Amino acid sequence: MDKYRIESQKLVFHVDRLNAWQKHGNIYPIYIEISPAGACNHRCTYCALDFMEYKPLFLDTKLLRVRLSEMASLGIKSIMYAGEGEPLLHKDIGDIINHTKKVGIDVALTTNGVFLVKDLVDLTLANITWIKVSINGATRETYAQIHRTKPKDFDRVIENLSYAIKIKKEKGYKCTLGMQLVLLPENCHEVVLLAKKAKDAGLDYLVVKPYSQHPLSKTDKYKDIKYSDYLYLADKLDSFNDKDFNAIFRLNTMKKWDEAKRNYKHCLALEFWSYIDSRGNVWGCSVYLGNKDFCYGNIYENTFKEIWEGEKKVNLIHRAQEELDTSNCRVNCRMDEINRFLWEIKNPPEHVNFI
Repeated sequence: MDKYRIESQKLVFHVDRLNAWQKHGNIYPIYIEISPAGACNHRCTYCALDFMEYKPLFLDTKLLRVRLSEMASLGIKSIMYAGEGEPLLHKDIGDIINHTKKVGIDVALTTNGVFLVKDLVDLTLANITWIKVSINGATRETYAQIHRTKPKDFDRVIENLSYAIKIKKEKGYKCTLGMQLVLLPENCHEVVLLAKKAKDAGLDYLVVKPYSQHPLSKTDKYKDIKYSDYLYLADKLDSFNDKDFNAIFRLNTMKKWDEAKRNYKHCLALEFWSYIDSRGNVWGCSVYLGNKDFCYGNIYENTFKEIWEGEKKVNLIHRAQEELDTSNCRVNCRMDEINRFLWEIKNPPEHVNFI
C-alpha cells in the first residue's frame, strides 16, 4: 500500500509540462532539492554523500529568498530541503520554509529530526506539505549505532515528532508526518517494532527503503547487500496499513537493487528536477556532484533563469539524452522511475493504440 506513490512517479499529474518537454524540451523543473546546510550533526554509517565532508556551509538567506521568488515565477512547483547536510542546522530555515510557501512553492523536509524543535514546528508546520524523518532503528542503541550519535538523540527525535503530531491535530494542519528507515543488517530486526511505534504515535507513514551505493561514497560497507533476504518484511508491514497509517516497504526498489536492470539507455529526466548544494551550485545529477561538467552554474553568480537557459545546461541535457551511459549510474537513483516512464514515451512498444 503506497498512497503517496513513493515507489512510482507522478509525472502523469503534470501533463502540461510533459507535453512541453515532448514538443520542444528546455522546460523548467517541477521539483528541486536544495541543501541549505552542508554541515550535519550525525555521521550515519550508510551516508551516500560522506564525500561532501559535512562542511559548515550555509546558503545566504537573503539571496535564497530572491531565487525562490524567481523559481516560483518560472513554474517550479516543489522544493525539498535536504541534501548533503542537515537542513535544520540553517539558522534561518524557518524563514526560508515560510517564504518558499508564501511565493507559491510546495515545501517538503527530509531531516534527522533532532532540531525539529517546538518553536520551529509552531513557526512552519502550517506551510509544509510533508516531513520525513530519517530514523534508522527502533531502539536507542541501534539508532545510535547507525546514526553514530548519542542515544539521547533518539529520545529527542521521538519527543519532537510527538509535539508535531500534537500541533497538527490541534490546528488541523495537513502536513504529512512520517519516518524513513534505510534497511540494513543492523536494523532489520527492528523494522516491525518501528512500524508499531510510528503507528501508535499517530504518524502518517513509515517508509522502509534499500541502501543505494553512491559511486563517490567513501563507505562501501553495504555495497554487496542482498535484499532478497528481507522481502518477508513486506507482509509483516502490510498488517499495519489502514486508513490512517501507511507502511511503505519499497519492495520494487529492493528488487531493482538486486537485479540492477534498466529499460533505458540514457537519462531523459534531468529537465524535470535539479539539485542545489550548500555552496549554491546547481547540478543536473547528484551522482556527479563535484564533476564540473554536471554543474550548470551557481545561484550566487547568476539568476536561476540564466543558469537554466544557459548553454552549459542545454548542452548537458542533450549529452545526457543522447550519450550518457546509464549503466554506470547509481542504482535506484531519484529519477529512475521517471526515466523508465519517459523512455517508454520516447520508445513506445507495439500496439499502443489498443488501449
